[in-house]
Amino acid sequence: MGKPGKQYFNEFWALKDVSLEIGKGETVGVVGRNGSGKSTLLQIICGTLNPTKGSVFSKGRIGALLELGSGFNPEFTGRENVYMNAAILGLSKSEIDARFKEIIEFADIGDFLDQPVRVYSSGMMVRLAFAVQAQIEPDILIVDEALAVGDAKFQARCFERLKQLKNNGTSILLVTHSSDQIVTHCDRALLLEKGYPIEMGEPRTVVNHYLDLLFGKSAKQHINNSDAISDDKEVTAQSALGLDLSLVTDKFSSRPGYNEYEYRWGDGQAKILDFCLLQNGVQYPATLLSGRTVELAFTVKFYETIVRPILGITIKTKEGVVIYGANTEMLNVESFQNLGQRGDSALVRVAFDGRLAAGDYFISVGIASGDTDDVVPRDRRYDAIHVHVVQEEKFYGLADLGMAIRIEDTIQ
Repeated sequence: MGKPGKQYFNEFWALKDVSLEIGKGETVGVVGRNGSGKSTLLQIICGTLNPTKGSVFSKGRIGALLELGSGFNPEFTGRENVYMNAAILGLSKSEIDARFKEIIEFADIGDFLDQPVRVYSSGMMVRLAFAVQAQIEPDILIVDEALAVGDAKFQARCFERLKQLKNNGTSILLVTHSSDQIVTHCDRALLLEKGYPIEMGEPRTVVNHYLDLLFGKSAKQHINNSDAISDDKEVTAQSALGLDLSLVTDKFSSRPGYNEYEYRWGDGQAKILDFCLLQNGVQYPATLLSGRTVELAFTVKFYETIVRPILGITIKTKEGVVIYGANTEMLNVESFQNLGQRGDSALVRVAFDGRLAAGDYFISVGIASGDTDDVVPRDRRYDAIHVHVVQEEKFYGLADLGMAIRIEDTIQ
């Protein structure tokens, strides 16, 4: 009749303008809030969904760990499902027979192997399904939150297997909400938000941006380090550490140890203006001695009244792995919770045992407020202070736990 037809649906684009290239043997992490399009992207790459527009080019065999166990028959035993699932994935019976022992040892589900899958826990289902998939040795492996259900021991085995596959030239796409896994295991990371690619690059930088989106109430507002905070006469706080710290001007970036590549943002209603780092009475030491007390002092100023102010500090390795983090609310620092009125200033002192392995570390500090269900960032300074630690006592790992070994008795 010449009239436009009615549209009985709402158009929704799960992904838009996403373009990326992944090389052989490269591991790329994909992060984003729920509904950002992560799973859709992976399903398009592995071929279970077709894109409305655009195209995907892949070279080699693709293995997908999207919904582990979804192809299992609940009435079949674990043993029967191994043969059925492996056959679907393209393995012949002789190939399955040759790899069956490895599959069962990796899954480690004991006597449940010959029980119907319907009696399995979700964790056992994941273990068996991953054990089958891990034997495929694909050219491209796609992992979508598949390891979140497994216990810590099983996850360690899974990541060791992923490492082996990567060393053999497998390209891996990893979707997880664990920022530490992205930083530790990935060469690059992609951040998606509402279907759009926001950032692609070095994992630690992308994870910082992801945390901004996850915990920030609104779009981030960057604070210019060179801004003069106030036209008032300079005021300093004479700390017991023997250094005048500014309560008016942002002198943070002028101090030794400041990392010029810090990632800073917030609405500026409260700001961290200055800091001092000490060990053994030495201000801003070039190196910190492992096992000795480390002291930090910060000056904080409130430019607007905020409710429930929270000061947090985090220590990370240079790769971005969190060693330790705490805040004034977790530690029940009531004196800080009593602050927050417009014009309030404070000198905050922090002390901790620097039981760290030799290497480079970054200290992040931030102020937020918990006046709503969301935590509202006021001034976050990620990786703002760089410290180098030297080790006197020998130990393995990231931190010295002060282990003691002694012989209680001898038996002849």
